[in-house]
Order: sequence, then C-alpha cells, then structure tokens
Amino acid sequence: MTTLGPLHGVKVLEVGGIGPNPFAAMLLADMGADVLRLDRLGEGAMFPPKFDVTKRGRAAVAVDLRKDEGKALVLDLAEQADALIEGFRPGVMERLGLGPTEVHARNERVVYGRMTGYGQEGPLAQVAGHDINYISVAGALGAMRRQGERPLAPLNLVGDYGGGAMFLAFGVVCGLLEARTSGRGQVVDAAMVDGAALLTSLMHGLSAAGAWIDKEPGTNLLDSGAHFYETYETADGGHIAVGAIEPQFYARLLELMGLTQEEVPQFDRDRWQELKGCFAEVFATKTRDEWAAILEGEEACATPVLNLGEAAGHHHMQARGSFVELDGMTQPAAAPRFDRTPGAARPLREDGDAVLEAWGIAAADRERLRGAGALG
Repeated sequence: MTTLGPLHGVKVLEVGGIGPNPFAAMLLADMGADVLRLDRLGEGAMFPPKFDVTKRGRAAVAVDLRKDEGKALVLDLAEQADALIEGFRPGVMERLGLGPTEVHARNERVVYGRMTGYGQEGPLAQVAGHDINYISVAGALGAMRRQGERPLAPLNLVGDYGGGAMFLAFGVVCGLLEARTSGRGQVVDAAMVDGAALLTSLMHGLSAAGAWIDKEPGTNLLDSGAHFYETYETADGGHIAVGAIEPQFYARLLELMGLTQEEVPQFDRDRWQELKGCFAEVFATKTRDEWAAILEGEEACATPVLNLGEAAGHHHMQARGSFVELDGMTQPAAAPRFDRTPGAARPLREDGDAVLEAWGIAAADRERLRGAGALG
C-alpha cells in the first residue's frame, strides 16, 4: 500500500480564488496531486493561511498576472501541468492572455477547469453572486424550508462545495482520463447553478410522479414535512435527527419511543403535522445523550445532532479517523478512501521556491521575476 494517493504524479496549476476553487484544489491535493496555487500579488487574507483548511496540501506563490512576466510564468508552468483550474468571471483569463487558447498552444494536454456561479455563457454569466444566489436560481434553496417559513441557506455546502467544487474536481479527473486516450485536453465548464440543479434530481423525479408538492414546501417527505424525517428538541435543548423512512425502521423507532402504529401511523399524510407534536412530546422527556444511548446502534435511523466541535469526538468518527490533527487544529480527513493508494490530508506547504524549482522555474528565473515585480 502506498500513501501517495491515486492522483500521485498529476500536476495541477490552481489560479487562486475563493469558495469552490480552493476546495476543489484541496480535494485533488488530498488525493496526491501536485497542486501549485498562484495567488494574486499583494492580495490580503482575512485570516492566517493555516486556518484556511481548504488551502492545505499545497504551496502557494504570489504572481502579478497583469505583468507580462507574470503571464509568461503561468504559461511556462502550464507546460508542466496536466490541469489548470481557475475561478474568475467568464472572459477574465482571456483578457489576461491566459485563456484556454493560449494555454493549449503551449500544452494541448492541459485539462482547463473553469469554476463559475452561472457558467461561461447565458444571461447571468457576467453577474456577481454567491452560493445563496446560485442555489436559489437552481431551485435547491426554494425546497429547503419548513411549512410557513422562509428558505434557510444550508451554509455554503450545496452551491460552493457540492454543486461547485466537487463537480469541478470530478470534471477535471474525467478530462484527465479522456486525455490519456486522445492526447488532448479540453475545457471543463463547471457552473454552480448546473451542479446544484443536478443535486435536486431526485426531487424532480418525485415531483413528476406526484410525490412532491413543489408549491407547498415543508410538506414533503424530505423537506421536514414528514414526522419521521425531522429533528426534535430534547430535554436539555439538544436535538435528535430522525430519518426512519422504511416501515421496518419506523416500527423499531416507535418501539424504542414507547409508541404504537395505532397512535402514530406512518403514511397518513394528512396527520403528519399533528404527529410531529406526538414525537416532540416524547423526545422532550430525555436529554439528547440519553436518547443517543437508546437509539444509536438500533435499526431506527435516529441519531444525535452534533455541532462541528462535537463531531470529531463522536465514537464512530473517531473509530474511522474521520478527523485529523493537522497544522495545530482538528480538521476533516481526506475522503473518499482507497484501500491501495489512499489519499491524505497534508499540511499547508511553505516551500514555494522548492515547488517552483520542481516545476522547472530555476533560481535565476525566480530572481528575475521578483526583480520585475511579477513574483512575490
């Protein structure tokens, strides 16, 4: 077994950005890719780099892309790269002279990954936005609300990361696989609106089947409408998450709660809101951890709701090593797992010069670029 990762030997040039772009680069680096991040020269950070977990596993150098010498450096690095990822608005890299045409002229095998909110074309392509805007247009945000309440943004997990970064990383790896056969790279247009929309595929199918009432959010199976797919407050102010969809799991949950099918029938949809009150009364009789002791390990699909700080201490997460200590802090481990070439969360690298050397930029060239103000 090797710990180099399944992407060992793949070289990725990351043109620095925020949100999904660095997260996608982190995913690739965790899997063993040699990722070099290019930050904008003189750009400040909100907090010290080591606390930005999404920048782990790779080195960064600061480059002034407005200077001819900085652009030339990027193109020189692209000659060594298998992939390049960038997260600017459409047209910015072209105006810099670093678009796909210029990069492929130097290295036709480069997979050119582009991360945007609205995509490379379309009426909103040039409009500013953030995660919450992209998932609202994609239909995902509108489905995330309780009955009678306004939509609640799911952090930035659905747009930036689920619909953005993961599709960018997936697209890059697909492009790399295809390039092994064709010998040619291609452009990957990863848009958060597209990815977030794709994540709602199940709901579109349910809607077509008449099993999802789109105009009545908060009344459906997976959007808090059902009493058996909901969270409940416990005696100490904690919460229990219930997802007992299958009848056998629901039956076991009722046994552990001291309830019967006659009292709380599962699929009497007209009574779902009423039956939530019954569940709420029972869960309010014990603390979260008391319920966890009763429910965890049972075929009842009910678990304690943990906060970020508690998750790393949960016995299952500890047993799997789902969190690691890195750069002096607890953070999620690499995922997914491979039995022969596992990836790994690696520390933030601070050896930018050594990495540039390995990418073919000699010391004399680095000094020349610094003298020209193109390299930090």
